[in-house]
Amino acid sequence: MLTIKILGSGCPNCKKVEEISRRAAGTLGIEAEFIKVTDYAKITEYPILSTPGLVVNEQVVCSGRIPSEAEVTTWLTNALT
Repeated sequence: MLTIKILGSGCPNCKKVEEISRRAAGTLGIEAEFIKVTDYAKITEYPILSTPGLVVNEQVVCSGRIPSEAEVTTWLTNALT
């Protein structure tokens, strides 16, 4: 099972990243735990300069933009190997 964290304040962009991530995981048929990290102190523990951020199994894969579903699918597939 993958752990997917969405880093951000809960703004519309953060929600979009979560939606895309959930859809990609569903398409792949994989189990994933989704965690929203909204606490600024916790967000600063990751090497990102702007939100939204996406972390898969404690690896930052994207920050500061909304990734495509194809990108997220690739990152999730790579995290499974």
